[in-house]
Amino acid sequence: MPMSLDPKPNALVVRNIGLVLSGDLGRPILDADTIVAVDGKITAIGKAGALDTSAAVTVIDAMGCAVAPGLIDNHVHPVAGDWTPRQNQIGWMDSTVHGGVTTIISAGEVHTPGRPRDLVGLKALAIAAQRTFSNFRPSGMKILAGAPILEPGLTEEDFRYLAEAGVTLVGEVGLGGVKDGPSGRQMIAWARNYGMTSMTHTGGPSLPGSGRIGADTVLEVDADIVAHVNGGPTALPEAEIRQICEKGSRALEIVHNGNLRTGLFVLDLARQRGELSRIVLGTDSPAGSGVQPLGILRTLTMLASLGGVAPEVAFCFASGNTARVRGLHDRGMIEVGRAADLIFMDQAIGGAGDGLLDSVAQGNLPGIGMVVIDGVVQTRRSRNTPPAMRVPEVVTV
Repeated sequence: MPMSLDPKPNALVVRNIGLVLSGDLGRPILDADTIVAVDGKITAIGKAGALDTSAAVTVIDAMGCAVAPGLIDNHVHPVAGDWTPRQNQIGWMDSTVHGGVTTIISAGEVHTPGRPRDLVGLKALAIAAQRTFSNFRPSGMKILAGAPILEPGLTEEDFRYLAEAGVTLVGEVGLGGVKDGPSGRQMIAWARNYGMTSMTHTGGPSLPGSGRIGADTVLEVDADIVAHVNGGPTALPEAEIRQICEKGSRALEIVHNGNLRTGLFVLDLARQRGELSRIVLGTDSPAGSGVQPLGILRTLTMLASLGGVAPEVAFCFASGNTARVRGLHDRGMIEVGRAADLIFMDQAIGGAGDGLLDSVAQGNLPGIGMVVIDGVVQTRRSRNTPPAMRVPEVVTV
């Protein structure tokens, strides 16, 4: 009988990288030009001459492009597959991959037509969303969904049941019937006991049934993330924003579909306090303003160009910071052991700036030449970003 052989590992080598953005706020730029990944996980990072690349099955020549970890959108509202009833648009998730986003995280499936508000229905919806989006990966995107919207009557047993079913998220407190501090705080504490991460709606109402959630309620609820601290879309007065930033310690989410002026105010407060690790980014889409495949890129570019932070730091807001806050230890950084979720970028053709970072610092979006998820090439040159000056190539081994 012939001997059975183990399948050859799927080894990927990325070479000739011009700049490695790590996603790690402590060391946002790595001194490396080569990345090795096996079976979708990064196994080595460094200089080409110091790494063993002989087992490569696939080689990507970065052609001098920058490589960064796949971006994470901390705030989306999925419903069913790659369709949104909010704008009756199909394909928004696939299009978002072309914006460099490799993971999206649900803030609640609130746009589901006829969304149930009874306890049996809301739990069933959360579990169904968690299951379906775990199995559905448009262009390889990773979708974390199933974020129940809190309603009166939920008990600790309900959160235990949800967690045991695989639900890891809680939707924005304030979008459902629970809008007060004491109730929200109790439910968030129960959810946290079972490893679920949570968000609090912040600002004025965003849809029918939601309400204004001010600083006092946000601080009392004490969710893991202050969702759209810059408004979703209507921001609180600056005095309340300052109160949230200075009296709280939780993550501060700046979203594309919010108030940019308030977002810059929050960023400035965090920088002054040495708390940039609290900043995470989301789009809060689909929304009344549509879907934004480039929303995360646009937000980090605006923060870098107008907010006085280095571009390599702004990229951390949309990758490593979010991974840490959400407990996603398998992605969000270019680091050994994490997923080979990589975006290849360069300065866009025709724009101001001397290289990628300077171009972003001047407010120009980068051009994306390739997106790799779990070590597999998912897109070539982006159909949504402006064309990059240099584009990586897959070399036949």
